[in-house]
Amino acid sequence: MLLMMSSRSAMLRLLLLVTLTVGGAVTAIGVGMPIPLLTGPAIVTTIASVSGIDLQFPMRVRDVIFLFAGIAIGATISPESIAALTRWPFAFAILAISVLVMILVGQRLLQRIMRTDARSALLAATPGHLSFVIALGEDLKLATDKMAVVQSIRLLSLTLLVPFAFKLSGVETGVGIGPTQGTEMSLLQTATCAVCAVAIVPIIKVTKLSAPVLMAGMVVGAVARLTEFAPGGLSQWIAFPALAAIGALIGTRFAGISITQLRESAVAGLVSTALAATLTLVAAWAATGIVQMPLTHVFVAFAPGGLETMAIMGAAIGANPGFVAAAHAGRLLLLSVVIPILISRMQNF
Repeated sequence: MLLMMSSRSAMLRLLLLVTLTVGGAVTAIGVGMPIPLLTGPAIVTTIASVSGIDLQFPMRVRDVIFLFAGIAIGATISPESIAALTRWPFAFAILAISVLVMILVGQRLLQRIMRTDARSALLAATPGHLSFVIALGEDLKLATDKMAVVQSIRLLSLTLLVPFAFKLSGVETGVGIGPTQGTEMSLLQTATCAVCAVAIVPIIKVTKLSAPVLMAGMVVGAVARLTEFAPGGLSQWIAFPALAAIGALIGTRFAGISITQLRESAVAGLVSTALAATLTLVAAWAATGIVQMPLTHVFVAFAPGGLETMAIMGAAIGANPGFVAAAHAGRLLLLSVVIPILISRMQNF
């Protein structure tokens, strides 16, 4: 009996989540928001979560969404994208410098704003890698709730600000990720890509890369495009709902966070966002000439938002998906090495 009630409650929560996601997407399209399938659901589910509505995103559903979103993004990779590989190392050096500055300056600012210890401020200032940061905080017995709120505010802010910045700059984003070359994958091609992506997820997990399911989908989507097994892209009937669901997923990260907690950490989160956006813009401008890509494309690759979100934004404006994914993977790898070293130095002094 209890099991049936629990199952029914989970279904109702999922139905509510779907309703809010669809409503947010339709409203955003109606008012002309940039990348409405991402920004609309993100705003609506964030408001609902902060208001105390229990929104939970089922892990299996999330993985399916990431899988198809990855295929859609990977299918936008072209031979020209691969040719840009030789120019990336120089850009990554600039990215690494910007990330280190972001950490050190952000730590000083947040320590004063949050009135907390240096280690907590450092972890709160870390540009991304939330699960890693929280795990470190828990191990050090630090207050991880404020870190999570600051990081979530930065992620949501970048998710909303970047598309609007594109719109103000005159960059066309469209509704979502459309098929390439005007064609769409058949159902057989889509199913084949999905099966292959599922098969390589364990291999990618061994590499410890972030978002392994999304990355698996991107690899398969790229191979399908480059080999012309599926020269088009994922059907919009699949890609668009996946995009909207990722927007909703961002909002559900605020589940369990009270308005009081949000208010207390709002200034720290917004300052962190402003610092990250400014340093990212400077670094992207410095790297633009090296990689010979538009500033907006490099900015999306360097911005410390979620890999899934920024990869989608990059695909929406025609950025090189491989470059975007590699930049975010490189940033997370750098953080995995640098943050423990900095924490250790703080413990020794």
